[in-house]
Amino acid sequence: MNNYNILILSAGRRVELIQAFKKAAKKLNINSSIIAADMSGLAPALYFADKHKLIPAISDINYIDNLISLCNEENVKLVVPTIDTELLILAENKQRVESETNAKVMISDLKLIKMCRDKIKTSDDLSNNGFLVPYLYGDQDIKQNKVAFPCFIKPKSGSSSINAFKVNNDKELELYRKFIPNYMLQEYVGGDEYTIDVFLDFNSNPITIVPRLRLATRSGEISKGLIVKHRIIIDTIKNMMDKFKFIGHITVQLKIDKDIKFIEINPRFGGGAPMSIAAGADSCENLYRLLMGEQLSYNEVYEDDVYFLRYDSSIMVKKGEIIL
Repeated sequence: MNNYNILILSAGRRVELIQAFKKAAKKLNINSSIIAADMSGLAPALYFADKHKLIPAISDINYIDNLISLCNEENVKLVVPTIDTELLILAENKQRVESETNAKVMISDLKLIKMCRDKIKTSDDLSNNGFLVPYLYGDQDIKQNKVAFPCFIKPKSGSSSINAFKVNNDKELELYRKFIPNYMLQEYVGGDEYTIDVFLDFNSNPITIVPRLRLATRSGEISKGLIVKHRIIIDTIKNMMDKFKFIGHITVQLKIDKDIKFIEINPRFGGGAPMSIAAGADSCENLYRLLMGEQLSYNEVYEDDVYFLRYDSSIMVKKGEIIL
């Protein structure tokens, strides 16, 4: 029987994702070891995987060589990134990794990754393709006091809502501009905020599109959500995926007031992805099926109007059991 081993990079706290891959493998009755890799032995997800590996930091000159060796040692069939900072190096080295191992890398084309890692470019490219985005204030707007409050400031290549703030007046704007490097300043958009889990096959064909209403967040990650089969959102995302050829699991963030305005695209599993997976849009199962050579078709066979309420949990690891 073939082995379909999965390597999850920067595993961190992605316990739910590891459990979802395990559940999918059991459902399909296939052999699959879930290998969790992280640079820290204190990453909780390591202790839930079938195997765990410590790897160098992404900035390490030997990072890709180490990744290739790990894929070959563990007969990895799929490499799954989970954080923004590893996306560029994986996209730049995708061809090399795939040619020197038996693994596929779940990463979109380098051009798309560069677009997503620069939120100003994301905004420009979406706008140029006919999608509404929040107005982006330029230096001249600031100098000429043309900024309308409230507005929103964030790093152009940030993640996890770090240094992202609603700005209510000139005094706050001046303060935030001083300590947020390479910032972007946008119109503040009210209304409901959605994260959309999109899964595409390796030929960029959409398979599932799941809108999640963000009811509460913590540190930029959803903590309470409601899955809603919002027809306008789904159709708009289909149109977007026809123009931007992503692969694998990605997340799109938007807000709806009078119109849909797109905030950003994260071309990886988002922290809340297990919500959509549990509702029936199982990206883990879909990835296994693609690795097995199956052809998948678009479907909306997932539960509607279901709430997900996330919570913290902990594990006890004795001193001598810490991964070193």
